[in-house]
Amino acid sequence: MKKTLTARMPARKGVILAAWLVGFAQGAVAATFELTFPAPAQSTVSRREPMTSFRLPVGPFANGEMVTTLAEGPLEQSAFRLEAADMTTLQLLLPLRDQIAQAGFAVIYECETQACGGFDFRYGTEVLAEPDMHIDLGDFRYLAAERSGPRGKDYISLIVSRSPQNGFVQLTQVGSFAQPAPLLTASTKSPLRVATQQTLSLPVKTTTGLSAALEQGGAVVLEDLVFASGSGALAAGDYPSLEDLADWLQANPAKTIALVGHTDASGGLAGNLALSKKRAESVRQALLTTFDIPGAQVVAEGVGFLAPRDSNQTDTGRTRNRRVEVMITSTQ
Repeated sequence: MKKTLTARMPARKGVILAAWLVGFAQGAVAATFELTFPAPAQSTVSRREPMTSFRLPVGPFANGEMVTTLAEGPLEQSAFRLEAADMTTLQLLLPLRDQIAQAGFAVIYECETQACGGFDFRYGTEVLAEPDMHIDLGDFRYLAAERSGPRGKDYISLIVSRSPQNGFVQLTQVGSFAQPAPLLTASTKSPLRVATQQTLSLPVKTTTGLSAALEQGGAVVLEDLVFASGSGALAAGDYPSLEDLADWLQANPAKTIALVGHTDASGGLAGNLALSKKRAESVRQALLTTFDIPGAQVVAEGVGFLAPRDSNQTDTGRTRNRRVEVMITSTQ
């Protein structure tokens, strides 16, 4: 099915895995403790910053705002994939929460999908990229905890979700205990092949094999879309990504999707939220008017600059951050 968009178109989850959490102690000596997952696990990706300010969610997304606290110091984020096809997100979270408490942290906020704020909470929270960290928008849990020491407060947060085959855990550490140290070790009794330390490579599914990518879960970037600078209107032209998406929707009429618009960090949040939604809506209208897709199959949302996939400090990064993604929202 090949159609051209014209200018008339409207404005689119046991074994022990030791995750080294470097605790603070008096002076320069650091203490560690082992984070033991409830199922075989493998590190998928991590990133570190030597010193940063990080907005840690400590409350739900409600009334258009995310409740956060400012955490400062070294940052480390790591994602893990668990062989946990028969475990719920609560079963995955509970043993991790107990270990965090035993290490002296106090939970300051904990929620599950809807109580967190659902879609808005997920996209207002910094999450490592798919497919290394997968978030099911209908089934995730979040926990944030803090502890105080000689050098101030340290913070830990967990995001736990799952796919049909695996569990996923994202661990974020901010504070003096996140100083550079061996990222991972494994018990010698563990059969796991632990991944070597990686830097965040921002993996993103492209529209090649869009149908397969959608079925794997997570978000797929529609890479070929063109918008004028500052405009919410999709430029006229041929877009293979939309043809592929329309073909998939027509072949799967019981499925529903969300189109999610993103911007770079230029300008204020309110304006970028509006612009990102306009762009997602223009793509929705293209599917409805050009490819005759039923409106009930597609919703459009925008998250502004809250979920970047690249740095906003470069022209190239800002260009990559201006995008529209698609994800399956139906649960059957």
